[in-house]
Amino acid sequence: MASKAFLFSCFNGDPCSSSSSKTPRLLSLRPRYPSMPKRPKGGSPAAQGGARFGDIEAPPLEEEESTRVALFSVVGMTCTACGGSVEKAIKRLPGIHDAAVDVLNNRAQVIFYPAFISEEEIQERIEDVGFEAALIKEEPKERSILICRLHVKEMTCTSCTSTVKSALKAVPGVQKAVVALATEEAEIRYDPKIITATRLVEVVEETGFEAILITTGEDRNRIEFKVDGILDDKSIMMVKSSLEALPGVEGTNIDPVLHKITVSYKPDQTGPRNFIEVIESTGSEHLRASIYPEAGGRELHRHKEINQYFQSFLWSLVFTIPVFLTSMVFMYIPGIRDGLDKKVVNMLSIGELLRWILSTPVQFIVGRRFYTGSYKALRHGSANMDVLISLGTNTAYFYSLYSIFRAATSKEFMGTDFFETSSMLISFILLGKYLEILAKGKTSEAIAKLMDLAPETATLLTYDSEGKVVNEREIDSRLIQKNDVIKIMPGAKVASDGFVTWGQSHVNESMITGESRLVAKRKGDTVIGGTVNENGVLYVRATHVGSESALSQIVRLVESAQMAKAPVQKFADRISKFFVPLVIALAIATWFSWFLAAKFNGYPKSWIPSSMDSFQLALQFGISVMVIACPCALGLATPTAVMVGTGVGASQGVLIKGGQALENAHKVNCIVFDKTGTLTTGKPVVVSTRLLKNMVLQDFYEFVAAAEMNSEHPLAKAIVQYAKKFREEKHAWPEVQDFVSITGHGVKATVGNKIVIVGNKSLMLESGIEITIEASEILMETEEMAQTGIIVSMDQEVVGIIAISDPLKPCAEEVISLLRSMKVKSIMVTGDNWGTANAIAKEVGIDNVVAEAKPEQKAEKVKELQMSGLTVAMVGDGINDSPALVSADVGMAIGAGTDIAIEAADIVLMRSNLEDVITAIDLSRKTFSRIRMNYLWALGYNIIGIPIAAGILYPSARFRLPPWLAGAAMAASSVSVVCCSLLLRNYRRPKKLDMLQIKGI
Repeated sequence: MASKAFLFSCFNGDPCSSSSSKTPRLLSLRPRYPSMPKRPKGGSPAAQGGARFGDIEAPPLEEEESTRVALFSVVGMTCTACGGSVEKAIKRLPGIHDAAVDVLNNRAQVIFYPAFISEEEIQERIEDVGFEAALIKEEPKERSILICRLHVKEMTCTSCTSTVKSALKAVPGVQKAVVALATEEAEIRYDPKIITATRLVEVVEETGFEAILITTGEDRNRIEFKVDGILDDKSIMMVKSSLEALPGVEGTNIDPVLHKITVSYKPDQTGPRNFIEVIESTGSEHLRASIYPEAGGRELHRHKEINQYFQSFLWSLVFTIPVFLTSMVFMYIPGIRDGLDKKVVNMLSIGELLRWILSTPVQFIVGRRFYTGSYKALRHGSANMDVLISLGTNTAYFYSLYSIFRAATSKEFMGTDFFETSSMLISFILLGKYLEILAKGKTSEAIAKLMDLAPETATLLTYDSEGKVVNEREIDSRLIQKNDVIKIMPGAKVASDGFVTWGQSHVNESMITGESRLVAKRKGDTVIGGTVNENGVLYVRATHVGSESALSQIVRLVESAQMAKAPVQKFADRISKFFVPLVIALAIATWFSWFLAAKFNGYPKSWIPSSMDSFQLALQFGISVMVIACPCALGLATPTAVMVGTGVGASQGVLIKGGQALENAHKVNCIVFDKTGTLTTGKPVVVSTRLLKNMVLQDFYEFVAAAEMNSEHPLAKAIVQYAKKFREEKHAWPEVQDFVSITGHGVKATVGNKIVIVGNKSLMLESGIEITIEASEILMETEEMAQTGIIVSMDQEVVGIIAISDPLKPCAEEVISLLRSMKVKSIMVTGDNWGTANAIAKEVGIDNVVAEAKPEQKAEKVKELQMSGLTVAMVGDGINDSPALVSADVGMAIGAGTDIAIEAADIVLMRSNLEDVITAIDLSRKTFSRIRMNYLWALGYNIIGIPIAAGILYPSARFRLPPWLAGAAMAASSVSVVCCSLLLRNYRRPKKLDMLQIKGI
């Protein structure tokens, strides 16, 4: 989660000033603010060769100049207004790509083009604003903390995950480790300067589990190529040096054995097609390169594990079925029974010898995995399910072995063997594990479906110097590079994130955003990779490819969510620490109690079955207790439900960041709504203008728009957009000097020879400007109509009032009503004035309103509500609301949010629909209802099953649970818990929401 220091310093909520200090990269590619210029207009031949800022055509890839990052310490900043003034001053310099100011840490990070401006000039500009500045020499390019992901095989219960987690956390350089049983993955935050990812794999393997590296976290933009041809030392050297000479290539690795070349690169400077061209043109052109076949990652390991368990189960059946027949079926068939009862040596019969021979491979070859699992667990001082199975089956097997050796050496011993117990027990457990892994695989179907959205191929267009299409060819979609133009045919999937350069159509975005309605697209509109083009041909210029795409971000978010543990999981973790030792103690106590009871005639001899003696009866009770207890069901109760719940949420356009967010969301009983962009559409428009002085309306808007041009706030954009109606297309705005943004109030600037102030009533009063009675009456009228009144003064005199309306979202009133019926209290907190806020609140049915609130005041209101005992959710657009999103128990970023929203919020609502707030809460409640049911089943199964296995019903009903049947019940418990979680896949949002959607249409 983003640090609060950064969030507070970078975002403010003034109505007419800039509200963002970081250019946002929208997850759903819906631009909310204009992007920073890539380069100054003109200035160099290179710049003149490409398109200027504002043109749709991006500059040619080869003309892109490299940027540099500089970090400055800035002394003297005391508030967000200081940070805003520093940032604005830097951004107005030529050659600045982007800038962000961290007030609390007194730093400014600047991305700039060194061909146009130097670090010294940037430092001078900061000092001109009135702060001390110094360049920090070390550039913040290297990521000091990386996130490594490992696939960990053979974990069976929470005891296994605890062992792996403890081993990883004990390693120097590891900050945090999360191990998930359901996904069989480990996510480790580590410092690469202290420890390597290879060493982390070794640490896991030292605990006794097989570990496979998924990603080191170093290279998000990395691609692997398969090379056909002879890779000798000379070719390897030439290919490596040629690739590393390309701009943007950060590193290469060549594996001559696998004929694999791995390249790490910056996607904005180069791409995979360039690498293939270099590889094939190197080494006398005898090499051929293609993208390395994907290993399938988690799914490949899952299928391999499923096949292993299935094969083991089949082999166990080959031996177990004859053992079962000879011990439980053939004994009732006279002819066969006589043959099996024939003695071989002394009292040793053919049947006993056959059962020994057949059960031995099951015990030691097929069941070998349980021995290795037990050894690994015990070696590290823990005990898991494998220990219970090994103890139970070995007890039955070796007692039976003792029995047949006694029979072979005695002419009077009449023993009974339990070979069928050990072999049938192993067979049933293998069947249970096979079914469990099959079911667990279905819990992660959401990620597989998301990854399948990307098309396999794309049609690449080639242009001539005049901008005409001269060629089109089909390529692998993974070969798409930034600034490529892709042709999208009707019915085809959009191959990459980008914007439309030609054509118009309707696109189905439901698979990404959950929005069922088709979205119209034309030149300049953005599209998302993986969505479906419905009826027209589109030419799309790729902007975000590979791991930067919206689809990749969503997949990463869902994967991280499924790794995150819910706090309720701690309950199972605590139980797992002492579960297995307790069960072993209970099993020994059970055997000892029944054995002593028989010795001291505690029960009648008639209770002992004719086929065994009192010792064997006691032993069977002890074994049954040992094998019926199941720690796996407890360990799977929470993670499987969280996996399915987060996956279902993603398919509904609700991205939930893991178990903690789910658990908090189901407790929510108070929701704080922002107004602009949350309850309203966030697309304000000027509805009226009232002039209080004699002046031409066009002149009035010339001054106002010039002052507001430097602001990125939605209200400022609405004013500028409206002002364009009064001027010619190529007409430039007047020159602006001394621009100042006042957080939460408005802006000041000198336009021409006039001092222009645009903002709210508070700003005017603070500036010593008198608000006339007439102006006050106009403001009151405006606010009563749920409109925002913006006051304009020139040379210390109020000259006009602009009324801006931001329409309510469809069904906002109904959503608030539905929340009230769910016993969830609604509150509105906004930076807008009291009049407009009260009018909007009255319209939607909200009674509790806080207006004229700055970002930090919103966060304080959230904390105040939490102190009163409420579980608070904050719903905002993720920009000015970031501090409150962080402070709330559950932060919900609406409208697909920016990168900061994704960092600050716990739940990201992909669509801008308020109904998704209800979907998020309802889904979390359903998911936690399922978790409770899972725990009830898992605990109830053990609480009821263990006493029955111990023989509590035997005195009254003569009912006992044979060990093999107890083992089958144990296996069934894990499968049933996973299947119970899978029922969440049938989740449907509340029917009332569907009615709202119909009404909205």
